[in-house]
Amino acid sequence: MLDSALLPCPWHMSLWTALADQSQHAHAYLFAGLPGVGKRRFASAFSAFLLCTDPQRGMACERCRSCLLRKAGTHPDSLFIAPEEEGKAIRVDAIRQLGDFIAQTAQQGGRKVVILHPAEAMNLNAANALLKSLEEPNRDTFLLLVSDQPSRLLATIRSRCRVQTLNTPVLTEALGWLAQELSDLSPEQHAALLLMAGGAPLRAVGLHQMDALTLRKLVVDGIKELLKNQCSASQLAERWNNVPLELLVDWFCSLTLDLLKLKTGAEECVANNDMDKVLGYMAQRLDVRLLMDWQAWLFDHRGKILGKANLNRVLFVESLLIQWKQLAERR
Repeated sequence: MLDSALLPCPWHMSLWTALADQSQHAHAYLFAGLPGVGKRRFASAFSAFLLCTDPQRGMACERCRSCLLRKAGTHPDSLFIAPEEEGKAIRVDAIRQLGDFIAQTAQQGGRKVVILHPAEAMNLNAANALLKSLEEPNRDTFLLLVSDQPSRLLATIRSRCRVQTLNTPVLTEALGWLAQELSDLSPEQHAALLLMAGGAPLRAVGLHQMDALTLRKLVVDGIKELLKNQCSASQLAERWNNVPLELLVDWFCSLTLDLLKLKTGAEECVANNDMDKVLGYMAQRLDVRLLMDWQAWLFDHRGKILGKANLNRVLFVESLLIQWKQLAERR
């Protein structure tokens, strides 16, 4: 039986079937989509399928020698390229290793497969080195690029790949899947995690593993205390020391989007139910232009955080909270 971790997510099965049924495959694929929708899982399953010598019903058989080697992590014709450290760049040395791997004859006499994730992490030298492999494809060698941000890749790389967009599932499908994966949680907790994850179910599972629901309550309680003058911005910055900045800024971006929707009449209810009263109060008092300026500041700093800029964490969080409190007190 195929390991469930190597099955494509249910919402990607139509794309899987279309690819698996093809008699010939592209030399290079670019699997693109939002973080946490199942791209790497799809690429891993597709790699297993391509390496398998006896596929069954459009899936790797899990019994042939190639599948057994892959499961043991010792398949000589399978290569995974990633940054040496999370958040760092993929350097040219790694792509040279890829080139050497491609130039070799398949040791199992079949196909060779490379997964490169996240593809946008390649620095310029690495990206240029990859172009040579894409321009001079070897028979029965397949490159599977996985990217959260395909627009950051060189246009020449994208043009040499078959781009496959892996979509986010609809809400009901995502919640149904989470109910199976996180059966110990309530439907309300599933919905809260999915909201934090921007609708991406695998990211929701990752957030649960980092105890994001507890962190969220800590943040929401802190915001309410701040607005009631029960604590200061500096005290909160210290209290939130264990809250990842990526999560924190994403939550404030979501709160701001709710404010804009309320203010413009686009929505009557907020997505962030745990902050509904605060947001309703603020929406009545705020000017849209102020909200837009605040949102621009948030987006700018979100970009810096995602780009691993060396921000002073304490000063950033204090500044964020001071500006938020000023928005809330605006008359």
